Parts: sequence; C-alpha cells; structure tokens
Amino acid sequence: MLRQICCSGFQPFRQRLLPWLQSTTLSRSRATDRVQPSAIRHVRSWSNIPFITVPLSRTHGKSFAHRSELKHAKRIVVKLGSAVVTRGDECGLALGRLASIVEQVSVLQNQGREMMLVTSGAVAFGKQRLRHEILLSQSVRQALHSGQNQLKEMAIPVLEARACAAAGQSGLMALYEAMFTQYSICAAQILVTNLDFHDEQKRRNLNGTLHELLRMNIVPIVNTNDAVVPPAEPNSDLQGVISVKDNDSLAARLAVEMKTDLLIVLSDVEGLFDSPPGSDDAKLIDIFYPGDQQSVTFGTKSRVGMGGMEAKVKAALWALQGGTSVVIANGTHPKVSGHVITDIVEGKKVGTFFSEVKPAGPTVEQQGEMARSGGRMLATLEPEQRAEIIHHLADLLTDQREEILLANKKDLEEAEGKDQVTGRRLAAPLLKRLSLSTSKLNSLAIGLRQIAASSQDSVGRVLRRTRIAKNLELEQVTVPIGVLLVIFESRPDCLPQVAALAIASGNGLLLKGGKEATHSNRILHLLAQEALSIHGVKEAIQLVNTREEVEDLCRLDKMIDLIIPRGSSQLVRDIQKAAKGIPVMGHSEGICHMYVDSEASVDKVTRLVRDSKCEYPAACNALETLLIHRDLLRTPLFDQIIDMLRVEQVKIHAGPKFASYLTFSPSEVKSLRTEYGDLELCIEVVDSVQEAIDHIHKYGSSHTDVIVTENEKTAEFFLQHVDSACVFWNASTRFSDGYRFGLGAEVGISTSRIHARGPVGLEGLLTTKWLLRGQDHVVSDFSEHGSLKYLHENLPVPQRNTN
Repeated sequence: MLRQICCSGFQPFRQRLLPWLQSTTLSRSRATDRVQPSAIRHVRSWSNIPFITVPLSRTHGKSFAHRSELKHAKRIVVKLGSAVVTRGDECGLALGRLASIVEQVSVLQNQGREMMLVTSGAVAFGKQRLRHEILLSQSVRQALHSGQNQLKEMAIPVLEARACAAAGQSGLMALYEAMFTQYSICAAQILVTNLDFHDEQKRRNLNGTLHELLRMNIVPIVNTNDAVVPPAEPNSDLQGVISVKDNDSLAARLAVEMKTDLLIVLSDVEGLFDSPPGSDDAKLIDIFYPGDQQSVTFGTKSRVGMGGMEAKVKAALWALQGGTSVVIANGTHPKVSGHVITDIVEGKKVGTFFSEVKPAGPTVEQQGEMARSGGRMLATLEPEQRAEIIHHLADLLTDQREEILLANKKDLEEAEGKDQVTGRRLAAPLLKRLSLSTSKLNSLAIGLRQIAASSQDSVGRVLRRTRIAKNLELEQVTVPIGVLLVIFESRPDCLPQVAALAIASGNGLLLKGGKEATHSNRILHLLAQEALSIHGVKEAIQLVNTREEVEDLCRLDKMIDLIIPRGSSQLVRDIQKAAKGIPVMGHSEGICHMYVDSEASVDKVTRLVRDSKCEYPAACNALETLLIHRDLLRTPLFDQIIDMLRVEQVKIHAGPKFASYLTFSPSEVKSLRTEYGDLELCIEVVDSVQEAIDHIHKYGSSHTDVIVTENEKTAEFFLQHVDSACVFWNASTRFSDGYRFGLGAEVGISTSRIHARGPVGLEGLLTTKWLLRGQDHVVSDFSEHGSLKYLHENLPVPQRNTN
C-alpha cells in the first residue's frame, strides 16, 4: 500500500488529487468562458473574491508612486517563498494555502491581467517523496533479512537538495496544473538558472516564450532548476544586473525583464520591520524608500529557503529601479493568506510597499504619534489656556470668513461637476452639507465659545473621593480618552467643532475629511493649528491628507483610541465593520419617528412635522417615519398634514397598513427601516401608543423619537418606554443636537449603550483614572492578622464650577 501511494506516476497522482480539490473551497462553479488579456469582465459568482473592473493599460517605465495605483497593474509577478509553499515540518506542501493562492491568481488572471508565478517547493515536495521511498526500501530489506513482520526503528539519511528537487519538480507542476484547471486556466512550467540570463540568446528565447504564453492567456510558473543549479556565489552580481541566486532575485530579474507593473513577494513575515520581527519595539514599515536600508536591522533568514529579508529587500530595490512596483507581505497567516494577493492589488495597506516617491508631509503613522504627544501636552495645560485656544479659534472663524468662504466656493464648484473617477455628481443632500455661509460661521463661533466656557473644569475634575484607610485616599478623576480619529463626509463645519471639543478635553485628534471638502478642510485645519500654536501644542490636531483609505486608518489600533464617523449611514457601517480592536462611537442610521396621538393638538402637529422633516432633510435627526393614530384618518388634522407635505413637495411613501386604508395610495414603502435623507417621508397607521412604541423598537435606529399629544399620561408612558437615545414630547426631532442641548457642539450622536449616548459633547470625550495617595501602605497590613482595617469612607467632592 505504501508503495502504491508513494511511487506511482504523477498522472495517477493528479487523478487522486482532483477529488481533494473538489472538496475544498476551489470547487466553485467553473468559469467556462475564456478571456483575452485585454478584456475586462464583471463580477462572477464562483469566487468569494470580487473582481475589480478598472482600466489595466499603462505604459511601463516608472513604478507606481502610491498603493492606490496598484489596481491599475496589468502584468504581475507573484513570488511564493519556500515558507509559504511548504508545511511547517518542511517535508511536503501546504496544500490549503496553495489552493487559496491559486484561486486569487486565477481571479486576477480572469480580470484580464497577466499573471506569472515564481514558486519554490520542488525540494520540499521531492523530500516528501524520497523519504517515503527510502522508508519503503528499508522496510522491505529489513523484513527480508529478519524474516518477521516487526520493523525496527529506521534512520533516514540526509537527503541532497538537488536530488529532492529532481524528484519533486514534476509533482509540484502536476499539483499546480490540477489546481488551475479548476478555474479553466492553463499553466506552463519554465525552469531557469543564472546562466540563462547571462546568455543573450537564451534571454531572448526566455522572453519570447513568456510573452507567447501570456498572449495565449497561460500562467507561466517559473522556478530555478534546483536539480542542476550551482551553489550561490556571494557578491557575484554584475554591475547593474542582479545575479539569480535564489527565487527572490529570480523574481526581481524576471519582473524587470518582462517589464511587469507589480512584483508581490510572499514570505512568512508581515513585511519589512525596522528591526528583526519579534524584537521589542519592532515596527512594520508601511512604505520603504531607496536609501532607507541604513535604518533597518536585518534578522535571520526564514526557516526554509535560501534567501532572507535582506535578500528580499535587495531584490525589491533592484526591481523598483527597473520600473516595477514591489510589495513584500505575509503569505502564511491563516487570517489573511486567503485574500492577501487581491488585497494588495486593490491598494489596501498590506505588507511593505516599495516606492521611489517620498510624500511631502508626514505619514499617517507619524501624524498619529504627533497627535498622541501633542494631546498629552494639551492635557497638561491649565483650563484657562485651553479655553484661550478655543476662543482664538472662534475669533479666527469670523475674522478669516472671506478666505474660508472662498475655499468653500472652490469645493462647491468642483462638487457640482462630475467626479473624474466615478463620473457622478455629488448628491443634492451632500452638496447642502458641504456649503458654508456667514451665518454658519457665526453659529460655529458662538458654539465654540460655549465649549470654551464649559471646559474650565472638564479635565482633572474629581468625581469621587474615598478614604480607604488612615492616610490612604483614593480619587477618581476625568482624563482625556487619548487620540481620536474623526472621519467625516461633506461637512467642513464639523472640523472646527470637533477640534474645539478635542482641545477642551485634552485629546489628540486625527481628522480625515472627504475629498469633496479638500479646500475648506485645509484652511480650517490651518486656523485650528494657528490657534493651538499660541500655547505650543500645534501638532495635537492633524489632518490626514495622504491617500490613506478609511479601512487602513481603522487598523491603526496602536495609535487610535476612539473612532468617530460623521457621515452617511453607509460610511458608519463600513467603519464599524473595518475597525478591528478600536471602539467606534456613532450611529449607523438616523431613522427618526414621530407618533401623532389621537389627542394631539391640531395647531402643534403641522408645525412639528414641517420642522422635523423640511427644515433640513439631510440631517441625521430629520424625521423619516410619521406614525398616525388610526382615529385621525379622514379628519381635518390628517388633511392638514397631507396638504402641508404636498406644499413642501415631500414625497410620501405609504406603510402597509396605511396603504390598506386608501383606494389610490402613494407608492408603497419598500422598507419601513429607511433613512431617506431627503424630502421623502414614510407614513404608517397604528392603533395605540403601545403599537407605536413596538413599531419604533422594530424599525427604528434608537436615535430620536417624538410623541405629539396633549395627554400627559400618554406622553410620560411614551417617554419612559421608548428605548432611544433621545425621546421628546411635543418637540421637533431637530432638537437632537449638541449645540441645541447647550453642549456647545457635538462630535456626533451615539446610539450605542456604552460610555456615551445621544449628542456627544465634551463629557463624552473623557474617561477616568484612579489616583491613590498613601504612606508606605501594603496589602499585607490589611490581612486577617494585619494591623490596619479598611474604612471605605466617602469624602466630599470639590464643587464643580458651573459659571
């Protein structure tokens, strides 16, 4: 049986492998239509990795300057290191990992890209086969000599690498062929040595072969011919040409020879670190620039293979110089290996990206560090000094209004035109949010001065004092949260509000605004830093201007303590999904309800509905669903509501019960859980206040909900039983706002139940710490036989300054 498994030919091996492949994630519905390299196709259903429909043509010459440009890469080389291809015992292949890699390469190939693989693994595959062969031979000989079935412990000799490569190369290729066949993709094997690159004729032949394979939509699988390759010679690189000593240098040489756009080097580490991975303070380098080698300390090479990180960096820099972009990333981590290649091509922050273009300003990591240190300095200022900074910022908003409005006008003009990438115009509600005016700036300045007044005793305020024992006193005091990341869309007025709250609470701040408000955000940020500079804490607030994707920012869990999204419900949902290990404060939707009770005042209802829906329909606190008691149907009050909505040009969507009462109803609502953000409103009928509450709990978003009634008992029942952040009686939903609550401003409205809920102002940006002051106290003194006893006496807390 052992001989049948280990020594049968590779064609039967391939046949035995296919059932395993069909039982894995590779057995998705097969792609039957072939695609020429120049074609771009839409998303297909056989893979869980989405297609990217982007233009792929580019002129090779210079490498990409930014990660976001990698999506335009057409010709890509993927280098699989020995640690990626082999199992942990170095004897055999990591089949599941290889299957995932083949799937990703197939997805990109079928998008119209030209994919090439440089792979290790022949030695490991051959070692597995030869070990089985040796074990079998030894067992047969021993059985013949001993005349009994009991086998003694057998030693396996050290296997020579070239012999292993010779035995494993065909099996490795058979495996790749079987895997790529599942995606209707053909693969071809090419074995090379360093001499093939030195011989001009062989180089031309190799180049021609590869180009012909790519033209026929075949994936070339390239490997060094380890069965005959001579030992690597140190420092044997020709001038300006990298010597092929290992698969790292082979991949770089191949990438440059074939004028590829992108080289992806997969290894068993996340990328390049500034010191050996695993050492204290080792940090992953996001972008590596030529000349940075001096700042890096290289560790040992990987557990298998010939090259180490130093060899990879050398090969990457050589390829970069030849016009090929390079990313070094981890291809072994089980959580990321299933999408690491496609993530890199999509421009996500994975591994280390090699770039020749250094950004003009600091990286986002550096900005995070500056915000952290600046925030700590800000927290140590006297309350009067922080208030002075905010007052100065308020003065700048009015003094520099002309410059601010001019920058905002530029944003509005650009937003009203078509986006160069999407070809779409900015939606009308977003345009309204983008617009600034003199009145808005004046309101902002008033709000900032309110924040300054309320910030006098915010940081360091004593909340609780306890005498633990004699001369041992405990205090709980307020402190800043740390570094806040605020991501906002189309709301430049958000920037000074959030900046003032961060200053008042002593928090460092990273701001990421939408590109539609670039000019407005830039000048407002400059004004904030000008105000901060009067007390030397200019760096506490940073505006992220790099091409950082929001998803990448949400991964900076070591730099950011809280994320606050300000924008559409889709933005909030995306951030909540992307944030790993960082709490997110906010609400995903603002589905606000108003219940009109049977005892509602005719005079109040129309005013409240008009203000809640029509005053600013794009706001998150605008009315979205109007619940009407059944007894009010076909009454003058109901007719007044409908007439007012018609005059205001509000489009009405009928809920199921409301539609059943009408012969000719408005368009029936598609979903009762909809945030329109425009002059659209859902109307539904309920039989009682309890049914209204049940409807709100089922379809609402726990944001703001209102009852309109003259019955105090009914109103109090509603106020106590509706489980939302803000619940009002006979008041517009639009009052759900930090400024209107007297908080000065808000960083957002939270519907979560932990830490802060509703409009989040200054108090919501603080946490606490405990201060214990003693005199040589130790816990053993309070033991059963100790000399001290716990007192736990509550002490008076200093009165808060409310002026």
